[in-house]
Amino acid sequence: MSAARPRRPALKPRKSPGQSRSAETVRTILEGAARVLEENGLDGYTTNAVAERAGVSIGSVYQYFPGKEALTAALLARETAVLIEAVRAAPGAATPEDGLRLIVRACVTHQMARPRLALLLDREESRLQLADTLGSVAEDVTAALLALLARLGAALPAEPGTAAGDLFALVRGMVDAAGERGERDGEDLERRVLRAVHGYLGVPQAVA
Repeated sequence: MSAARPRRPALKPRKSPGQSRSAETVRTILEGAARVLEENGLDGYTTNAVAERAGVSIGSVYQYFPGKEALTAALLARETAVLIEAVRAAPGAATPEDGLRLIVRACVTHQMARPRLALLLDREESRLQLADTLGSVAEDVTAALLALLARLGAALPAEPGTAAGDLFALVRGMVDAAGERGERDGEDLERRVLRAVHGYLGVPQAVA
């Protein structure tokens, strides 16, 4: 008899806020969750701590979220929304080089705006396999990169899909590693990532 698979935690909210007051309550709870993660880390990240930090009852938290994993999923969605919006705008940049810069800047800004929060959410995203539940930022970044590579007019080191995947891995890897090291200089990180991107593509980097 095979062993039962461990039950996966509920990752979706119990319900969506229907009124402006409910939406504000959810925003307050999510910001409370963000503050708890930043201040207490994963060890201190509990629904009771979130309720206290947000100034709401524990019942209000559970009214919308079945547990802290669902809170994490909603918080990750909130934090990546701005990143996805910026990435989707990149293919419309004046030049493909400008578009590449916008993607790199968006990724760096996402990491540096709230670095401890971004670092902890990255870890939880991997542990909870949230990419499968929320949809992956990789899809948006890869689509934007494919559009920009089509405009670049240069010989690629691999077929376009592979090249876009390589570039996403390069950008994310460097940005995540900088977060793990505790770097805080976003401009320096952006310069280094752009140099690596242009080096991979074998195209000169224009002066910003």
